[in-house]
Amino acid sequence: MAAALATESSSNVQEMLDIEQNKSNERAQWVLNAPKPPGFWQELVNSVRETFFPHRRKFKNEHDGFNLVFTFLHGLFPILHWCRNYKASKFRNDLMAGLTLASLCIPQSIGYATLAKLDPQYGLYTSVVPPLIYAVMGTSREIAIGPVAVVSLLLSSMIQKVQDPLANPIAYRNFVLTATFFAGIFQASFGLFRLGFLIDILSHAAVVGFMAGAAMVIGLQQLKGLLGIPHFTNKTDAISVVKAVWNSLHHTWSPQNFILGCSFLCFILTTRYLGRKKRKLFWLPAIAPLVSVILSTLFVFLTRADKHGVKIVKHIDRGLNPSSVHQIQFHGQHVGEVAKIGFVAAIVALAEAIAVGRSFASIKGYRLDGNKEMVAMGFMNIVGSFTSCYVATGSFSRSAVNFRAGCESTVSNIVMAITVLISLEFFTRLLYYTPMAILASIIMSALPGLIDFNEFYNIWKVDKLDFLACIGAFFGVLFASVEIGLLVAVTISFAKIILISIQPGTEKLGKLPGTDLFCDVDQYPMAVKTPGILIIRVKSALLCFANANSVRERIMRWITEEEEEEEKESSQRKARKNTQLVLLDLSNMMNIDTSGLASLEELRKTLDSNGIELAIANPRWQVIHKLKMANFVDKIRGRIFLTVGEAMASCLGA
Repeated sequence: MAAALATESSSNVQEMLDIEQNKSNERAQWVLNAPKPPGFWQELVNSVRETFFPHRRKFKNEHDGFNLVFTFLHGLFPILHWCRNYKASKFRNDLMAGLTLASLCIPQSIGYATLAKLDPQYGLYTSVVPPLIYAVMGTSREIAIGPVAVVSLLLSSMIQKVQDPLANPIAYRNFVLTATFFAGIFQASFGLFRLGFLIDILSHAAVVGFMAGAAMVIGLQQLKGLLGIPHFTNKTDAISVVKAVWNSLHHTWSPQNFILGCSFLCFILTTRYLGRKKRKLFWLPAIAPLVSVILSTLFVFLTRADKHGVKIVKHIDRGLNPSSVHQIQFHGQHVGEVAKIGFVAAIVALAEAIAVGRSFASIKGYRLDGNKEMVAMGFMNIVGSFTSCYVATGSFSRSAVNFRAGCESTVSNIVMAITVLISLEFFTRLLYYTPMAILASIIMSALPGLIDFNEFYNIWKVDKLDFLACIGAFFGVLFASVEIGLLVAVTISFAKIILISIQPGTEKLGKLPGTDLFCDVDQYPMAVKTPGILIIRVKSALLCFANANSVRERIMRWITEEEEEEEKESSQRKARKNTQLVLLDLSNMMNIDTSGLASLEELRKTLDSNGIELAIANPRWQVIHKLKMANFVDKIRGRIFLTVGEAMASCLGA
């Protein structure tokens, strides 16, 4: 009786093991029989479709034309979604925020236009059309659109190497408008094809360093207006600027400009301090630049200080944005170079805008759609280039004012644009006597917000390679040029990405006691290794020509070390247990190229010659597809498993 029960129990256990084995084999087939991954063109089409038809899958009838059109319009114009719940109370807040924005935007826009080496009205033009377009296409509620200091400096420093703004200002302006058009094309393309990762080539650390370096360069360049220097260097590096200032101090500088500019700079900085101390006074630093312009202009007009050496703005064209379609240059020897400038401007402008938008979105607790932001920025700059605007983006300082003023939506941008438009139509004549020193002081007052010493320290504390990119960008901009600073930052960032992504990262795995988890034995010393089986996880996301041989050599070295350890242990127990199986966990590997496939094939041949089997667990979609295309699955006799645990159970069961 007992023997019969034992036999029955044994048969039940064997039956359960067979069932589990069959289930494991079935799950392994899930991996082997996965559908073909989408190709490049299919992914491209899906990206565009996802941008314009984000809710397409919700339709019961995919051929419902009305729903498709409705979804397309909602995807392209987010204003159609939130305007249905827009109330009068929200408009009051947006009206106040927009008027406050305009008071800061008008003097800043004039100053940034001079920084870009354009006539003052072009800064005002840029504060009209782009904000209106962004208001209907953008997803950020707080971001304030218009010209910014860093992009203005970038355009002037790069385009003046193609065309001298003093020798031929019309040709220079046409190149700026052309660069703006190309910047818009690139930005819209990034959003349409979901290429937002290109913006991340400027890492956070690189952006921090670049902004700080650009702020220092902009501040040094404003010494021209603050000191009333008539002739100044076109170079942007700190050494050239300081040398030009030093030479001018002995001859042509104007004490009247310096006193006037410094007085109002102190006034603006004082109001900013008061605004930070008392949140109810948020409007004080916002209107301080406009008050400074009004008071200084009135002072110069009444005292005729322009006759005594004070430099003034003089004429500003009035009226609506004129068409500039025919001024964009698509022919000529410099078009390619201007397109490159547009690409760089697109990257920098998007990096600044998305950083601003995300920071305020996280405070308000809503999600910012990066792809829609890029599409909105692209379209506004394309249309802007047709209407006498240069590259516009989100401003750090104005967005902060917009946020503190209690804006509820992008309507604040519409209010600001309309206010600037009214000023262009009726009030430009009043700005004739505005001192250049005041514009310089307004720009300089906005620069401290671009230099974040605390973030420099945090980057140094957390990641030394990031700090290297940060400080490289800072010194590159400060002592070489804007483009050199960008190049240094991008080069270091790319070097870091390459080192991390293709370094031959591998780790030996063991099973944690009491769990089904297999973890790194170095990180978890309590993990138990199975005799005769070497489990290795490849940590590299890409097995390619740069790291394939290193990964293979490291695996072979570990096999040798493992066998030496097992021989040493087994000799003490008078037994021998050499490595019989190498199990590769490919869960972290996203893709593999032909060099990676060749290295795996070479590894398999080496293991076969030594009587060791090779198995693979949890390969990703692209990886298993290429392994099948290369007939590698057949060469390892189908030893492909869904998880490391199932691979272990199957191999031990065998």
